[in-house]
Parts: sequence; C-alpha cells; structure tokens
Amino acid sequence: MRGLFFKVFIILWIAQSLIFVISTALIVRHHFDSPFVAFDALYSSLHNEARESAAAFETGGCEAMRAYAGAHDHAIALKDGAGRDLCAVPGAQGLVMDAVPGLITGKQEGLQYVWSVPVTSASGKQYVFLLSRPHTPEKYSLGQDLLHFAFPQLPVAIVVGGIATFVLVLLVTRPVVRLRKAAHELAQGNLSARVIGPDSQVRIFEGDEIQALVHDFNHMAERLELLVNAQKLLLRDVSHELRSPLARLSVALELAREDAVPAMTAHLERIEREAKLLNQLIGQLLTLSSMEAIEKITNFEPLSLNVLVEEMVPDAAYEARQRQSSVVFRASDQCLILGNRKLLHRAIENIVRNAIRYTKVCSEVEIRLTSTLEQGSRMAVLDVSDHGPGIPTNDLNSIFLPFYRVDHARSPHTGGFGVGLAIADRAVKLHGGDLRAFNRPDGGATVRMRLPISLT
Repeated sequence: MRGLFFKVFIILWIAQSLIFVISTALIVRHHFDSPFVAFDALYSSLHNEARESAAAFETGGCEAMRAYAGAHDHAIALKDGAGRDLCAVPGAQGLVMDAVPGLITGKQEGLQYVWSVPVTSASGKQYVFLLSRPHTPEKYSLGQDLLHFAFPQLPVAIVVGGIATFVLVLLVTRPVVRLRKAAHELAQGNLSARVIGPDSQVRIFEGDEIQALVHDFNHMAERLELLVNAQKLLLRDVSHELRSPLARLSVALELAREDAVPAMTAHLERIEREAKLLNQLIGQLLTLSSMEAIEKITNFEPLSLNVLVEEMVPDAAYEARQRQSSVVFRASDQCLILGNRKLLHRAIENIVRNAIRYTKVCSEVEIRLTSTLEQGSRMAVLDVSDHGPGIPTNDLNSIFLPFYRVDHARSPHTGGFGVGLAIADRAVKLHGGDLRAFNRPDGGATVRMRLPISLT
C-alpha cells in the first residue's frame, strides 16, 4: 500500500511513538531514579525507631521509653507479641493497628499516619512498635506541577513534533506548489507548461496520489497543446488554400463583367462584396495565426504612445463620420514605451473600429491615455469607450477569443468576424501588457489596454 494516506499515517505514527518513548524515558529518568529508594529509607528509619524504643523499654521501662520519645518528638506505643499494651507516651494512647507478622504496615486515621513495626529486641523478645505522625496536606499548584514535569520532556516533544510536521509539509506542499505554478502558466496561455518533478525521489514517496495527479496534469497539458496546435495549423492551412481559389474567383468575376448583361450587374456586385469580405477574413486569420506562432518579439523600438494614437485618430474619425459619430483623443500623460509600431497600431485600430461599430449614431468614441504606478512600475493605460449597448457580464472575458461575438453583435449592420479583438489581445500580450473590458455606469463599454512604460 503506497497511497498518500498510508504515508501520512506512518509518519505521524512514528513521530507520536518517538515523542511518547522519549518523554516517558525522560520523566522516569529525571523524577524516579529508583521506585524503591523512598521505601528503603522509610523501612530503615522505622526499624531503627522500633529497636531503640524496645531497648529503652527493657532498660528503664516506660519512663525510659517516654524520655526517648520526648527527645525525638514522637508519639509512640509499644505492645507485646500478643498485642497487649505495654507502654504509650502521651498523645499515643489508644493507637490501634492490626499487625501483620514480619511486615511493616501503615494507614491513615483522620489527620494521623500510623505505622506498625514488628521488632525483636536484643534479648530476643517480640514487640510491636507503633508510631504516629500528623498528616499535613500539601498545597499543590497546577502551574508548578506543570513546570516541574514539563522540563525537559515538553521541549523535546515540541522539537520532535516540529520536525515531523516540517517533513510532512515538505512532502505534501512542494509538489502541490509546482502543480499550482504549472496550472497558472497553462491558464495564462503557456501550453508548454509542465510540472517538473524532483531530480531524485525516495522510493517510498513514488507512486502516490500527488504523483499520479502530476502525471495526469502533464498528460492533459500535452494533449491540450497538441489539439490547439493542430487547430492553429488547420486554420492557417485552410486560409492559405482559400487564397488561390479566391484569386481565381476575382479574375473570373472581372471576366464575367465584360460579358454580363445589365441585369446581372447587381448580382456581380454582390459577389464582389462577398469576395472582399472573405478576403478580409482570410487576411485576419493569417494575421492571427502568424501572431500566435510568435513567442517573443525582439525588434522593439522606442515609441510614443501619444503620437501613435494621434496618427490613427484621423482615419478612425473619417470612418466614424459614416455613422454620424466622432472620435476624440484626450491624453493627460506622455507615455513612452518600447514596442513594435505595426503591431500596436493594428491593435489600437481594431479596438477603436470595434467601438465605432457598436456606438450609437451621433455619439462619441472617446480615447483616453493616462499612466499609473503599479507595484513599483509605471503602466500606460489606454481606455477606448463607446456609447453602445454594452457587453453582457458573462461575455466580458470572452470577447477577446477568436470568432466570439455576443448575440446582439450578429446583426447585419455591425458586421465583423470576431477576430479583431483577438488580434489586439495577442499583440498587447506580446508587449507584456493586457486587455480587459468593462461596462460604463452611464451606458456603453470600455476596453482598457495596459502597457508597461519602459522609458522616461
């Protein structure tokens, strides 16, 4: 059985066993060197008291025994071997104790401890010696007791438990951290992310549930990468293959115009418009495919984001006039970045065109450029806002996916293929930035582009 539960159980069981054994050994060693030491001392003292008392009684009778008791501040009595009272000092009258032949016995009577000691005098006579001592209950303090018995076994137990817990945490959390890191990279679009196992692995830690999860995750990531790459390859190949028949279609269309009767002109113009739309779609697909194939851009150049937007605004304003709308640009900061001019121009242009397409007639599309400080780095923030119907909340994160369009965007007057924002998103990510969309409180939507400012 090599499951994770079994391994955790074994580790905790071993740790608890070590704690128990070490703590018990230290307690016994520290506080009870020998369980018979106290008893030996007590028996020796009682036997000595009994012999001295019997000797005093035989030498001088009760008076001598009382003198001996007074000198030692004892309450004692002496009986013969048959249990008859022979002598008792003041304070010891009435002591009763069942003697056990050959054994020292003791009991508590009220607030007194009474011991019975059989003794043989030097003359060979048998006596029973009785000794009474007051019992004074001791006051116990829980804190003192805990302190007395907690050191040093409690620190040892804490250290052993801490070491066992540390090993357990390393066993469980380290592969989980690697798995979480790889999952985060995969969610960010890095399909080549894999969970890298340790170079060396103890045999007992092989084949558990976490290792099986790591294996399944890597297999899933590999399959996902293969499927996505196959989809991209298919899309690129189909786009390339469509270019040739589309070119022949354009040539055939021009030849048909020369021989067509006037009644066919409208149909031929419709064919030409659809062919142009198809050509635009193929161009966007090829652009998207080529950008997704790029892992990193190296030919960055210093750019002014302000100048880049200003150069694009006249063309966007001209396009907006067809819907009796306008495009305005407001900048509160100068934002200098390192980037690819062509890719950023296309990204901003696609975002602005999308806003023009959905804004209300006779409304305004606003482009606002600001800068902000985030975690010690300055970021350029470009907001493109429209006065359209807005975006459903569930679709705010999906509009940057290829061919994704919300329901109200499928009407004929808006057009579009759902590729422009995907191209913009990829271009911005290649520059180390991000895109996100949100709805405005007064209506319409805003697409926000964030790019790192690399120059000052």
